[in-house]
Amino acid sequence: MESISELRTAYHGGGRTPVDQAERILDGLAGRDGEPVWISTVPADSLRERAESLTRHGDPALPLYGIPFAVKDNIDVAGMVTTAGCPDFGYLAAEDAPVVRRLLDAGALLVGKTNLDQFATGLTGARSPYGSCQSVFGGGLISGGSSSGSAVAVAAGQVSFALGTDTAGSGRVPAALNGIVGLKPTRGLLSTAGVVPACRSLDCVSVFAPDVAGAVDVLHAARAVTSADPWGRPLPAERVVPRMPATLRLGVPRAEDLEFFGDTGQEARFAAGVQLLRTLVGSPRSVPLDAFFAAGDLLYQGPWVAERLVALGAFLRSHPESVLAVTRAVLETGWRYDALDAFRGQHRLRELRAQVDQVWQDVDVLVVPTVGTTFTLDEIAEDPIGRNAMLGRYTQFANLLDLAAVTVPNGFTASGRPASLTLLGPAFSDTTLARLAATLTEGGTPTGAVEASSPPAQRPADVLIAVVGRHLAGESRNGELIGHGAVLAGTARTAPLYRLYRMDTPDGEGLPGLVRITPDGPSGHPIEVELWRLPSAAVGGLLAGVPAPLSLGWVRLQDGRDVLGFLCEAYAAGPPAEDISASGGWRAYRRSAARR
Repeated sequence: MESISELRTAYHGGGRTPVDQAERILDGLAGRDGEPVWISTVPADSLRERAESLTRHGDPALPLYGIPFAVKDNIDVAGMVTTAGCPDFGYLAAEDAPVVRRLLDAGALLVGKTNLDQFATGLTGARSPYGSCQSVFGGGLISGGSSSGSAVAVAAGQVSFALGTDTAGSGRVPAALNGIVGLKPTRGLLSTAGVVPACRSLDCVSVFAPDVAGAVDVLHAARAVTSADPWGRPLPAERVVPRMPATLRLGVPRAEDLEFFGDTGQEARFAAGVQLLRTLVGSPRSVPLDAFFAAGDLLYQGPWVAERLVALGAFLRSHPESVLAVTRAVLETGWRYDALDAFRGQHRLRELRAQVDQVWQDVDVLVVPTVGTTFTLDEIAEDPIGRNAMLGRYTQFANLLDLAAVTVPNGFTASGRPASLTLLGPAFSDTTLARLAATLTEGGTPTGAVEASSPPAQRPADVLIAVVGRHLAGESRNGELIGHGAVLAGTARTAPLYRLYRMDTPDGEGLPGLVRITPDGPSGHPIEVELWRLPSAAVGGLLAGVPAPLSLGWVRLQDGRDVLGFLCEAYAAGPPAEDISASGGWRAYRRSAARR
């Protein structure tokens, strides 16, 4: 599935219609009954009817015209059952949640409702009676929760964006484990009316998208203050326009506050991400995280866990057998707290917020790892509560401290596990964080920003190299790039001028080759690439190790830039090479092949 910007291009210039897109969606969902990503989907006839209405009567200028999306199944959609991951709790929603209604009014095409950790209680994606979602990167890796289905639906290309919720990190951890963007806005910018509460005073609706620009598009289309939501807050007019990265002061955690739980790969990726950020913003400053972590501890080791019982306590008592044992164990700790504990917790949090407020006097943005390490489903089963807490170390304080956050991919560890960064800022810093995140990952500006962006600053004598196959992070030849001093700079897509082929190799792994098509050839595709910063003095050494029919040449990116990259000679694209262009990239092809 294309990103929002790619689909807009297809609609406006490529002759595609929402009707065409609906058929593509239905083809992609065919045969997926019983898979744990979806709890319910819009009936095929209803999806076609909506697409037909958009095609015949819709305004193509609508901000999300024909863009397919998914909704976490703790958010109401009129006429669909909301289960919150518990079948016996399910009820038929009479009306759309305001955030869903605004997206539909913006022209978006709803595909269905996605799986979640039961009652949005968990960060693993392994706490659902509908099954456990696995990360798109396979290997038994957890997808992260609680918004597991929404993240996987986006990362697997089934939809162009999805809504989740984020109370303790549920909009950030799944993004990290599936290599996509997770935007957790300031509390109240997206209405939580029509959302089954976890902790109503802390809940956020979050956005998953393949890129930052798409996530910001959704944020602007969906945000509004409604009379149905007493927790709503408008984005101040002066905060809509983002500050430019070069004007920002970067906060970096003290070394003694960083915990990777023995995962040296994640530690190395975080250091590399911070190094790249240093080229984009002002001089970094060391930030102690004591107050952040102390606030985060209050979420499950303080009276806020009792807030979950306000909405769920009666159901828990009347239907204990309907609630998963691990979920029930977490929720039942809330009965320990009384009103005195609640006030003590509020007083302690106010003290901690005052300390954190001082941090924002010295820095504008704080970078942290999204997760310190990753786990497989089997590892989570061994210690579901303890390892869940490890996943939340850098996320669960954000809403208690009234912070905004954007999570972005940060390459892969040497063992092939996804890594991620989260940018944090005070309330209403959303567009500034997004602007920095877009520069970090895409070299571009999200929709809604007023200035055209320039490519990320480069270290002197560096060149950008576009990588498409075995040199991707975590792939078999990535070590060659790292050995030459290369640093991952982000991801991008090529202009639709290329085709991607898989050529047979003796080891059976296959070799991908990117071929630029001739003007009178078949239509091209935008192909996903990674951009690596390589010292210019190392280019010759890298080229010497590139086997025929590959070579280095100029690759045109979707944003119009030309960068050096791996290309394949056209003669090698003939039979028996397989045209895998429609997959959109080598990793997507590998995931699809694994499912087959």
